[in-house]
Amino acid sequence: MKANKLWKKVAGMGLVLMLSATALAGCGGGSTTEGGAKGTPAAAGTGTLAKIKERDKFVVGVKYDLNLFGLKDPATGNVEGFDIDIAKAIAKKVLGDENKIELKEVTSKTRIPMLKNGEIDAIIATMTITEDRKKEVDFSDVYFLAGQSFLVKKDSSINSLKDMQKGMKIVTAKGSTSAKNIRASAPDVEVLEFENYAEAFTALKAGQGDALTTDNALLYGMAKQDPNYRVTEETFTEEPYGIAISKGDAEFVKTVNDLLKEMKENGEYDKIYEKWIGTKPKK
Repeated sequence: MKANKLWKKVAGMGLVLMLSATALAGCGGGSTTEGGAKGTPAAAGTGTLAKIKERDKFVVGVKYDLNLFGLKDPATGNVEGFDIDIAKAIAKKVLGDENKIELKEVTSKTRIPMLKNGEIDAIIATMTITEDRKKEVDFSDVYFLAGQSFLVKKDSSINSLKDMQKGMKIVTAKGSTSAKNIRASAPDVEVLEFENYAEAFTALKAGQGDALTTDNALLYGMAKQDPNYRVTEETFTEEPYGIAISKGDAEFVKTVNDLLKEMKENGEYDKIYEKWIGTKPKK
């Protein structure tokens, strides 16, 4: 009888151990993950690069209203510019075909939210790298260096920041660093913000402002559209443009940085720069 009781006790303990092991495995206590591969994190393969390859398309946020960088032709529907050519180069690098891109319009106000909610893979939209923005997104290396200036009528007396006087109205785009910079540099002027630079330029031409301020690279595009306006020569900031990528996605940041380095070394970057800006980049 004693031997029989002992056997039952041992068998019961074995059953408990088996059930415990099964429960642990079901709770993820083992080394198998959701993907079924041992030792592989569940989040592996879900970064931007993997999503682009799985989709077979690079979805990028660009401006539609900036001549030379991203401008949509209303007749053809095509969007062209410096930023677009950089986007095509990334698509070619990752997918082997520069045409495997989908362009989505962004503004200075909407671009970060669209990246964070997954609507786009990256932002290539004349976006200045700032410490505040680094808290929300990661940036590539600088792909274009601009400086803030003014667009004015050809006969305007405004030639630099020192000509800003109390009572003047300066137009710019909502959510841009340009608005923040001009308020800090010329606190006596009134700053009027519009949804985008196309609306700001329209407002300037309608007499709603004395000058339009943003990066000189963008202003050159506006002056090219209307020869009645000119860009002041002096810049009062440095505006390093970066490609914005989802926070923490080091793999895609490295992919983009490697490409930018390669383009600058093989001369492809210089060709794109000269094509749109009209001069070779300063070394």
